[in-house]
Formats: sequence, structure tokens, C-alpha cells
Amino acid sequence: MIRGLHHMAFRCRNSEETRAFYEDVVGLPLATAFEIQTTKTGRPARVLHSFYELADGSFVAFFEEPGEPFDFKGQRDFDLHLALEADAAGVERAVAAAKARGLEVRGPSDHDFIRSIYLRDPNGYVVELTIKEPDHDAFITRERARAHAVLANWTQTTTSAVPAG
Repeated sequence: MIRGLHHMAFRCRNSEETRAFYEDVVGLPLATAFEIQTTKTGRPARVLHSFYELADGSFVAFFEEPGEPFDFKGQRDFDLHLALEADAAGVERAVAAAKARGLEVRGPSDHDFIRSIYLRDPNGYVVELTIKEPDHDAFITRERARAHAVLANWTQTTTSAVPAG
């Protein structure tokens, strides 16, 4: 049985810049950081793995591996983004901290069941901070009943669907 998300892990350019964003701007405390000198397959490595804790006990984690190639690029919201649920006070604090550092803040965007603002972390990842609307759970319940039909229709009517196999 899958119980929940433990962590999502991403590469980062610089662990301290990443810490400053996730801890000081977004408000996620650094929970642990450790060096990896050998991978589980025995390959020598020089990696720092850091974890930032969410209120539910899950984590956003990062790997910094200096000198190893990785294509850091600005992501479009539809390509890759990390959406974190927050309360209004948390979003206001993050917006103020981001603006104080000269970071771009986009939004708020009203998605009917959530409201979101968007930030970009030092690695180019888009971070969405979202507040559930009061009817969020009812919306999800209604949508759950039709989600498979929407997906089936999409798959049937688009050429972008990946062929099986």
C-alpha cells in the first residue's frame, strides 16, 4: 500500500542557494543534509543530499553534484513544476520574502478549486504555492467521477498520446 509521498528529489546547482530559497523564502526547514561519497552500486561520488520538510512530514530533496553535467534550464509551468499547499499567511510571507530578494512572483491565479502564486527557484524550477478553495474537496469528488472518461477522450482525439509498447 502506498501511504503518501516521502520526498521528491531534484538536482541543484548550489546547495546554499537552494537552502536560502526553500528555507528562507518558501519556509521549509532544512531537516537533514548528508554527503554521499560512494553510490549504492559502488561508484565513487561527491554529492550533497539535502531534505526540506513540509508540515505533513514529507520532504523536497536536492542533490548537488559539482562538476557533473546536468541541463539546468528554466522550466515552463506545464513542463515541470512543484506545487506545494500552503495557507494564506504562508503564501503572503513567501511573496514578501521573494519580493525582498528581487525574485519574480507571478499570480495569484484562480484555478477554481485552488489559488496559486508562482516563484522560480535558483535551479530554474517553478514552485507553485497553492491555497485550497473552500469547495476543493467537493470539486475533486465531482472530477474523480469523470477523470477516466476525460483521459480516454483525450487519448482518442490527440496525436500526442504515446503509443503502447
